Amino acid sequence: MSGSGDWTVRVLDLDGVADKAGFMDRCAAALDLPQWFGRNWDALADALGDPGQLPEAAGRGLVLVVSGWRDYARRAPDQWDIAQEIFEQAGAVRVTLALGAFQPF
Repeated sequence: MSGSGDWTVRVLDLDGVADKAGFMDRCAAALDLPQWFGRNWDALADALGDPGQLPEAAGRGLVLVVSGWRDYARRAPDQWDIAQEIFEQAGAVRVTLALGAFQPF
């Protein structure tokens, strides 16, 4: 974890992730979610929407940088669509996609 100004920055690296289980494991690790995190879409939405589950978000604000997402989006487009919806609705976290070099789908 590193700080940037008033924000805490976390990186969600999806490189090599092929399925929802891998995605949820990476989210749990990147966000330091508790052991009881349900590893499902509702639990992820709750975690990203509740500053109480992410103490840094309450105090300083939290930016989640998602890297390595393009391959996951290609492998699991329906799951990626759900993840993007959850990211867009996240109240406790600002989510940004690391674009790197442009590579069309």
